[in-house]
Amino acid sequence: MNLKTYFFDRRGKAQINHDDVHAAEDLAAELLTILPPMASRPIVFVCIGTDRSTGDSLGPLIGTLLEEKRPKVFYVYGTLDEPIHAVNLEEKLHEIMTKHDNPYIIGIDACLGRMKNVGTIQVGSGPVKPGAGVNKQLPAVGDIHITGIVNVSGFMEFFVLQNTRLNLVMKMAKTIASGIYQASLVYAKQSWTRLDWVGEEQTY
Repeated sequence: MNLKTYFFDRRGKAQINHDDVHAAEDLAAELLTILPPMASRPIVFVCIGTDRSTGDSLGPLIGTLLEEKRPKVFYVYGTLDEPIHAVNLEEKLHEIMTKHDNPYIIGIDACLGRMKNVGTIQVGSGPVKPGAGVNKQLPAVGDIHITGIVNVSGFMEFFVLQNTRLNLVMKMAKTIASGIYQASLVYAKQSWTRLDWVGEEQTY
C-alpha cells in the first residue's frame, strides 16, 4: 500500500489518488473491509449525476462502465442511459427500497474540494449528500459513499461543474469502476467459499 496516495483524513475517510498505479486495487481493498457479509444484505451501488454536466457525469459514467463489466453479486443503478439525478432521485430510491430487501447502499457522486485534492477518490461511512455543492436539498444516499473530487469548490460551483475537464472525470470513472469490479470478484469468491463451508458444516 502506498501511503503517499492512500490515507485517512481526520474524519476517517479513505482517500485514494485516482492516477496512482494501485488506485483500483486500493479502492477494492477498502470496499472489502466495509461491505457486510454476503447474503446478509443485497449490495446496491447508486451512481448519482447527469450527463448534461461534465463534472456531474462521474456517477453515470461509473454506472455505465459497471453495467458493461456486469459485476457479480452487486446491483448497479444510475447510468448514462438511465441517470439518477435531482429530478428522479426520490423516485429511484423508493424503487430500490421496494425491489431489494434491506439493501446495503453505496452512494456514488462527484464533489468539489480543495485544489490539492482534485482527482482524489474518497470512501467513507455514512451517506453521500447529492446537490450539497450547488445548494440543492436532496435526500442523502447510502450506508457508505464513494465520491470523486472533480474540481475546486468555493465559487460559482454550478459553473465549475459545467466546465470540468471530461478527461479527468473519465479517468476517475474508470478507476472507480475497476475497483468496484475487482471487489465484486473477490466478494463473490469469499461468499461462495463461506457458503460451501456452511454446507459442509451442516452435513456432519
